Amino acid sequence: MKRILVTGSSGLIGSEVCNFFSSKGWDVHGIDNNMRAYFFGPSGDNRRNQKRLEEQLASFTHHELDIRDRNEVLNLIEAIEPNAVVHTAAQPSHDKASSIPFEDFDTNAVGTLNLLEGVRRYSKQVPFVFLSTNKVYGDRPNSILLREEELRWEYDDPVYTKGIAEDFPIDQSKHSLFGASKVAADVMVQEYGRYFDMPTCCLRGGCLTGPNHAGVELHGFLSYLIKCNLEEKEYTVYGYKGKQVRDNIHAYDVANFCYAFAEAPRAGEVYNIGGGKENAISVLEAFKLIESISGVPMKYSYVDQNRIGDHICYYSDLTKIKSHYSDWNLTKNLSDTFQEIYQAWTNRLAVKEV
Repeated sequence: MKRILVTGSSGLIGSEVCNFFSSKGWDVHGIDNNMRAYFFGPSGDNRRNQKRLEEQLASFTHHELDIRDRNEVLNLIEAIEPNAVVHTAAQPSHDKASSIPFEDFDTNAVGTLNLLEGVRRYSKQVPFVFLSTNKVYGDRPNSILLREEELRWEYDDPVYTKGIAEDFPIDQSKHSLFGASKVAADVMVQEYGRYFDMPTCCLRGGCLTGPNHAGVELHGFLSYLIKCNLEEKEYTVYGYKGKQVRDNIHAYDVANFCYAFAEAPRAGEVYNIGGGKENAISVLEAFKLIESISGVPMKYSYVDQNRIGDHICYYSDLTKIKSHYSDWNLTKNLSDTFQEIYQAWTNRLAVKEV
């Protein structure tokens, strides 16, 4: 039986990857130490996902391990002998990073290096998928010519009709400390692929989302927004008139790609992975969509100051990823995703009330 090692296995993408590979008959080993609760407090706690995986997946083994612990990482990889590694563990908030710069860099950059070197020492043939971020582009996307529409900003340059491609510059821009630590990890993953000819790829995600996301204000755009709507809690919009645009991709579709790459890996690749133009939505548009589903008016306030390094408009050009993996495609649209997150929060909040 094939074995996969998944870091951040209790998180949104990590848990979905565990489910997906288990459904394909793989033996799944997960690394998670619930650092999300440390970063974001009780609302960021992911133990429920860990418990769900342990209860539902017969092939799942949990490892309580911090990826910053180099010796523990090296020893575990040697003991498991994985056939693939999907690395989703991270400090995921570009807002939070400035208050915990050492933890951010050590988790995102050093932790990634520990895993890469552990895999290289074990076998240079093991596919390694890294969940990077579109924040590696910093605020450079804000230099693209835009036009203002009633509810959103939109690209007004024909070069970006399909969105942002992988050759978009990452230099000479403001990234946030989170973006910088992810750049360091991203480049290292590429380098291990090119220098050592290892099958590695960086997935520069847009808004990764789904029903298992423990959305908090500093991370988890759609999940947190929908939670606020259901709880009739005020949501704070930061700058850009609420017309800032993100493309959203369901965690299932990300996990599906991770499997496609593990089955047909390439060396040192980079892919922008998101919902693309058809699954892009602004904050104001998201308010209208969840209101149409829940019937609850959205309460929000506006702060006329955008977050540092935040994108005005960002959606992924999926041309490259689809050309390399023609059998992979998006299976969940925005409406599907909103409905699933809405139902998940409805169920969770009902349990809290009992």
